[in-house]
Amino acid sequence: MKKNRVNRVVLIGTGFVGSSYAFAMLNQGVAEELVLIDLNKEKSEGDAMDLNHGMPFAPAPTKIWYGGYEECKYADIVVICAGANQKPGETRLDLVEKNAKIFKGIVSEVMGSGFDGIFIVATNPVDILTYAVWKFSGLPKERVIGSGTILDTARFRFLLGDYFNIDTRNVHAYIIGEHGDTELPVWSHADIGGKPIKTIINEIEEYNQADLDQIFINVRDAAYHIIERKGATYYGIAMGLVRLTKAILQNENSILTVSAYLDGEYAHKDIYIGVPAIVNRDGIREVLEFELSEDEKEKFSHSVNVLQKIKESVFPS
Repeated sequence: MKKNRVNRVVLIGTGFVGSSYAFAMLNQGVAEELVLIDLNKEKSEGDAMDLNHGMPFAPAPTKIWYGGYEECKYADIVVICAGANQKPGETRLDLVEKNAKIFKGIVSEVMGSGFDGIFIVATNPVDILTYAVWKFSGLPKERVIGSGTILDTARFRFLLGDYFNIDTRNVHAYIIGEHGDTELPVWSHADIGGKPIKTIINEIEEYNQADLDQIFINVRDAAYHIIERKGATYYGIAMGLVRLTKAILQNENSILTVSAYLDGEYAHKDIYIGVPAIVNRDGIREVLEFELSEDEKEKFSHSVNVLQKIKESVFPS
C-alpha cells in the first residue's frame, strides 16, 4: 500500500523522449509526483531544477525530483524511455538486442524496490521490449503496456484531418500491428463523424484512394523523415505517453492503440503488438477485437509473424 495517497510516476531515461514527457506531464498537471531516474545524474538533476522553475506557470503543483530505483516502491506507474536511440537508416527492430540487455538490468532494479504498479514502455522496438518487461518483471500482462501504435494512430488522424479539413480529434481511425514497417491502417473501421471514410471518397470527387494510400505511407515512414531532419522523434510520442498515463491515473476506460499482450485475440497468442485496448487504473481492461477485412487480417498476421521471429531470437521457446 502507498504511504501517501498521491499519484507518483517514475520516469526512467531523461533523453529526448523522457525529458519531453516530463515537460508535457508538468504542463498538463497529470501527477502529483514525478521522479526522474537516469544514468546521467547531472542531466536529470538539471532537468528537475529546470522543470521546477516552471512550476508557477503549471496548471497544478507537481513535486519533481531526481531519484533512485528505491523510489519505484510507491510508484503507480514506471515509464521506461531509456535505451539506445534509433540512428539514421536503422530500423526499430535493429535495436532489439542492445535494448533487451539494458532492460533486464532496469526491470530487475525496479522490481527489487517492491514495485507493484504498471509499466509503460516507450523504447524501441517497443513491442519486443514490452514483452521483455513482462517476462523480466513477472507482473500480470494487463499491467505491462507499450506505447504501441498510439503515435502512428495520432499521425494517421492528423493527416486524415488535414486531408479532409476536419478537426483531427473528430477523426476515428486506427493503425495497428508492429510499431514499425509492417504496421497497417484499419480502413474498414475509419470514419469521420460516423461516416466511413470509404463512403466519403466514393461520394466526393476530390478525394480518392490513391491519396489515402499515400497518407498511410507518410504515417508509416514518418519517423524516418523526422530522424533525417532533426535526429530523433520525441514531442509526439511524449504527448502520447502523457495521454496514456492520464488514462491510467484517472481510470478513464479510454480506447488507445497500445502494445498489448494477445492471448487468442485476432487469432494470435504470446505476443505484444499494437491493438485498440480499453485502458484504466488497472492497466489494460480489455483488448478490442475489430472485425478486420481479409486483406487487413493477412497484413496483421504478417506483422505478428515478423515480431514473433524477432521475439524468438531474444526469448527462444
